[in-house]
Amino acid sequence: MKFKAFLTQDGVHLLDKRFLPALDKLGRICHVYLTPDHAMFLQNLLSGDGVQSVAQFNKDVLFRDYRISSQNAGRIAFAVDVALLHRALRSALTIQAQARDDTAAIQIKLVKKLPAGSRDPAPFLTFETKGRVSAVVQDVPISKPLPRDDVQQLQSALEAAQDLPQTLVQVQDLAQLQSLVDRLRNVGDLLTVAITRYGDLHLQVSTSLITVGSEFRRLRVLGLRADPPIGDRTLSAPTRTEMAIQKGEGLSVQVSLKHLAKSLQCHLAKPDCAFYGIAPQGACLTVIFQFFIPGTRLTDKSISFYCRLPVLDPGSGP
Repeated sequence: MKFKAFLTQDGVHLLDKRFLPALDKLGRICHVYLTPDHAMFLQNLLSGDGVQSVAQFNKDVLFRDYRISSQNAGRIAFAVDVALLHRALRSALTIQAQARDDTAAIQIKLVKKLPAGSRDPAPFLTFETKGRVSAVVQDVPISKPLPRDDVQQLQSALEAAQDLPQTLVQVQDLAQLQSLVDRLRNVGDLLTVAITRYGDLHLQVSTSLITVGSEFRRLRVLGLRADPPIGDRTLSAPTRTEMAIQKGEGLSVQVSLKHLAKSLQCHLAKPDCAFYGIAPQGACLTVIFQFFIPGTRLTDKSISFYCRLPVLDPGSGP
């Protein structure tokens, strides 16, 4: 089992300034999953608890001279502390800057070393900052690479997480949504989320004393869509939502406000917009973050990032 590669400048920027800060907010531990074509950072896919997240990159976005081999079709997976990973990357960048060497590059590789005071070698992800005349090595402790059966389980969970809801609505102003969620957290802990094929996203928190909600209307819709009923503008948001659900043109689930607030920390990865959708039978709330090729409005297909929020109530809908 071998892996080594040099980080690209774009890869360093994406991980240091955007994705590792976002992943650190989602959870302390993540699985790094490497294949011959992709590098992925996965959280909670095997445990099933909390917010699941998947950040996937084409290998050429993050690395050059990418070399990987294993007895499992070139697939390697291991768990790592996100904060330690980020700290090692920042240190490597500092060393690279101090070297004042245009040839300095950061190589990462899997190694086994004998920790101080131990008789058994342990696995590490090593960051080696290499210049013309010197190299500085930093070791990040990782779990033992997952055995074949666990890697297959991780792959199966990844494939299941890639199932898209039938209807997705686009939210471009994530800051506005973040502000709304912050206000709703002062009211209660349980959030009802409803999405319709008309492009409506309805958020509501209810307690025994008060009900507070807000609605985003006429959002861009991907997937199954429908024309809103004539005269629906005169109806209240809860009434419109209930009618849509009864007609099979909307779904509603309940999720933890804490989970939704945590998923919104993904804005640290600087997506250009986000799509929200509810899986069939209300299995989960899915958030897909979209990234554009810089300077364009074209989707950057080399990067994908999405979250799945567990449902606290079976929800309603067809």
